[in-house]
Amino acid sequence: MAARHGCGEHTERPALDIAQIFDRFPAALETLRLTPEQAKAVGAIRACRTARLGGRVLVCSSCGYQSPIYNSCRNRHCPKCQALAQGRWVEARMAHILPVPYFHVVFTVPEQLRLLIHRNRRVFFDLIFSAASGSLMTLAADPRHLGARIGLTAVLHTWTRDLNFHPHLHTIVTGGGLTLDRKWLALRSRRFLFPVKALSRLFRGKLLAAVKRVYTKGQLRTDGPLAHLADPETFQLLVDSLYGKEWVVYSKRPFAGPAQLYAYLGHYTHRVGISNHRLLDIGDTHVRFKTRFGKTACLRGEEFVRRFLLHVLPHRFVKIRHYGLMGSVNAQALDALRATFPISIAASPPAQARTRSPDSTPDLDLCPQCGRATLTQQTLLPSRSPPSLSSALPRPA
Repeated sequence: MAARHGCGEHTERPALDIAQIFDRFPAALETLRLTPEQAKAVGAIRACRTARLGGRVLVCSSCGYQSPIYNSCRNRHCPKCQALAQGRWVEARMAHILPVPYFHVVFTVPEQLRLLIHRNRRVFFDLIFSAASGSLMTLAADPRHLGARIGLTAVLHTWTRDLNFHPHLHTIVTGGGLTLDRKWLALRSRRFLFPVKALSRLFRGKLLAAVKRVYTKGQLRTDGPLAHLADPETFQLLVDSLYGKEWVVYSKRPFAGPAQLYAYLGHYTHRVGISNHRLLDIGDTHVRFKTRFGKTACLRGEEFVRRFLLHVLPHRFVKIRHYGLMGSVNAQALDALRATFPISIAASPPAQARTRSPDSTPDLDLCPQCGRATLTQQTLLPSRSPPSLSSALPRPA
């Protein structure tokens, strides 16, 4: 790749990936104080589909043609590995999909909370899941809105299109629910779920009440730039100001049917902060990438690395959760309920949801070079041990 500086436009668009950015800007990895999860993600992404992880090689016995196929790292933050995980997840969820309308509701939090959330990621992420799901279940149980038990799936995202930290929750909600006498009750209107203002205020109240509880128990970090919040009166002033704001919760139009739902699930559930196809250029000092509506962003390499790593989740944190009818404890009841609907769901997801594994064994075919022999496979051992937490950071020369 030719040496370049800054963010000018370029006619060539080479195939780029996040690993190249880590390799181009090693100083960023040395400067940042990486958590063990971040270091592990960096090491995995840099090794993904390289000789470091081993794999297989296809060999032609006639002409000697060879084609290596390297293993994937399968790290959940690796852009290369999410298509396989996405396809498997969608297929597993098929058994829990009802042939009913589904709504897409997004819960966001005010900007004033973002630094506190970032310093207390695991605690706050759990609180956001609990407050959002609790708000939806509470309104659904109210006879004035529905009077039934709904099902929902929630997915945590933490980024904007330019990789800033912006935690928000995407939820997929059934357009109806199960009554106490085990009958399906559809929403009165197929055009909207619940009043957005009521949902927003309920979410605000539940989340702020939970935040006050964990603060009182001493479970929130308020050091460094948040040291002023160690004073209870100052913290209460923040909470009061947040009660005075209207929080942004919005509900999109319902999906037309299960096919649209599958497409949505595959698009959202296993996203990472940025996919490789959005990368446009890696220069000597900057990274340029697509944002949205045809626009691009340009960041210094060190800043791009910092922002990308903002979205590495805590160890074993579950970013996709199911509630109500979609919970695993209701699997049998859900199967019985599905049988009562006159519309059945296809036995497989639509084509766009099915994804072939990049690590799966390819079809053994004739050699593409000579066409005379069938390719055979040989195992490629890793060139060295897969990167550990300590080897994620570049070694000094």
